[in-house]
Amino acid sequence: MDGVRPLPAPLNRPLRLAVLISGGGTTLTNLVARIRTGSLNAQIPLVIASRPDCGGVQRAKDAEVPCEIVVRKDFTSVQEFSDRIFSLCREAQIDLVVCGGFLALIRIPADFLGRIINIHPSLIPAFSGKGFHGHHVHEAVLKRGTRISGCTVHFVDDEYDHGPIIVQKTVPVEDHDTADSLAARVFAAECEALPEAIQLFQSGILVIDGSRVHRIPQTA
Repeated sequence: MDGVRPLPAPLNRPLRLAVLISGGGTTLTNLVARIRTGSLNAQIPLVIASRPDCGGVQRAKDAEVPCEIVVRKDFTSVQEFSDRIFSLCREAQIDLVVCGGFLALIRIPADFLGRIINIHPSLIPAFSGKGFHGHHVHEAVLKRGTRISGCTVHFVDDEYDHGPIIVQKTVPVEDHDTADSLAARVFAAECEALPEAIQLFQSGILVIDGSRVHRIPQTA
């Protein structure tokens, strides 16, 4: 993604988001709430769930957001699975794809390079990659004795938790933390970090340079 500028100019209309989920859908709920309060200038015309029984499907229904079920095992390859996902995104005229607890690997087509972001509940590169998701991350942090954790929003490439970082926020790890208490603190940080990253994308000031994301100074 070297030299990619995801959005060449500020987008002066609501950003059209697709949210990809595999679990409870708390990230989706956060974005819906931000949109309804007017603190995020966006709309969500599409949710894609990788499992029909995940809690996020009901959250999408409750929010009256269209939800499609795309199950990996229904396709013979990662490529076919990805093709279906991005076909739906094109039909919905999506500007930005947000992976919110989406656990399936996808292959990114050329027209979506720099247009997919992921929220991860650790400070990448620590506690990231295949197998590190949800409480597995927080349990690993506590087992290692790390004193600081947090969350990362990054552009998605073809590897797990690997693409260029947009925003990171830190939280302390307290002496008597459990995986649940640490998860709650990290999720509170996620609720701030993800809308911030979306707004940066929408502003048109981001440039991807190898593994780094630069911000172009805005002129008056």
